[in-house]
Amino acid sequence: MKPIHLLLTIFTGTTLERVLAFIFVKRIEINVPRWSTLSMSISVPTTHNNVIIDLRSDTVTLPTAAMRQRMSSCPVGDDVFGEDPTINELETRVAKMFGKESSLFFPSGTMSNLAAVMSWCGTRGSEMILGDSSHIHLFEQAGTAQLAGVGSRVIPNKRDGTMYIDAVEAAIRGENIHFPVTELIAIENTHNYCGGRVLPKGYTEELYWMAHKNGVPVHLDGARIWNAAAAMQQPVANLVQYVDSVSACLSKGLGAPAGSLLIGPTSLIKKAKRARKALGGGMRQAGIFAAA
Repeated sequence: MKPIHLLLTIFTGTTLERVLAFIFVKRIEINVPRWSTLSMSISVPTTHNNVIIDLRSDTVTLPTAAMRQRMSSCPVGDDVFGEDPTINELETRVAKMFGKESSLFFPSGTMSNLAAVMSWCGTRGSEMILGDSSHIHLFEQAGTAQLAGVGSRVIPNKRDGTMYIDAVEAAIRGENIHFPVTELIAIENTHNYCGGRVLPKGYTEELYWMAHKNGVPVHLDGARIWNAAAAMQQPVANLVQYVDSVSACLSKGLGAPAGSLLIGPTSLIKKAKRARKALGGGMRQAGIFAAA
């Protein structure tokens, strides 16, 4: 396979991307001239005329030298007490960037998503609606059930990462003492298991108004929301305008060593801070991560 074909496969977001990722799950080598555009544009180790491309995950990205320098020199404090200036600056900046009231730093996206579910779903034994191919459903240890006591009502994801809105509405529980209460709808953008697809324009807005008509908030797993913003050539705030909360990851394409943020209304973030503490996510001098 030629290098350009491999790159196109990585970024097109088709099923073929996943197939290649499994085939090349360890590492592959492709012959590329040292002077080529490819060898200069990909930040990976090079030996002689070979470029190593690691397809396991975009989490293998590494912090740059400038990021490491900033981490070593940033001001820090105790974030559990709200006294880490670098964390505070990041949370304020990200909330403004996303057009929301507040944000909260987490060690991981899995914890951020779980805290969001715990904070929205105030009734133990309540239910959330999400896609059958969603990351929360497939790859987060069923933490919403294990730790939050929240059940999942699963709707099939279409190939583009969406769910039929009529099916989502039909899944919202009615007033019946035998049923759990629907307290959240969760979506994902970009959609990892559906090939990294960006949700179609207008979909989130349509889902949002349906959900709010039924009194149900919408949470977005936006682990790769910056990828979606780049693909759509839109400010990230435009893509999250019609969700009530969003989890955004820093350790994938952005290259930070760790961290995610939960962004939403101040009332939710206040609850999420308690959830984060209960989950063991309250860190002390966490500014070294935020600095990156």
